[in-house]
Amino acid sequence: MNRPIRVLVAKVGLDGHDRGAKIIATALRDAGMEVIYTGLRQTPEMVVNAALQEDVDAIGVSILSGAHMTVFPKIISLLKEKGMNDVLLTGGGIIPEEDMQTLQALGVGNLFAPGTTTSEIADYIKGWVKENREF
Repeated sequence: MNRPIRVLVAKVGLDGHDRGAKIIATALRDAGMEVIYTGLRQTPEMVVNAALQEDVDAIGVSILSGAHMTVFPKIISLLKEKGMNDVLLTGGGIIPEEDMQTLQALGVGNLFAPGTTTSEIADYIKGWVKENREF
């Protein structure tokens, strides 16, 4: 691999709680990835545009607001529109198991519930990128 894996960590919508996102961002950086954190109150369009500009391998969305069934499908749609089919969309937060399955059927990667270890998330991203991106 010529460069580190690049991951965009985003908080979308009105959700103002970003402690978890910052912990994940730090853990991914500590795992050798390059992390871009967008900050709070991003729109799906802002997230996808930043991902395109930063040439990321993965987008991680932290969501606690209950808007996951709106946010993730919108981001998937925008990624497809821009031809970014080889960018992983993953994330976590308060997402019911049934909704996780529905979102994964739409093309979202694994979604992580509270309590998931940061190493499990980092290993998942590394494995996905190794299998799906060309370096």
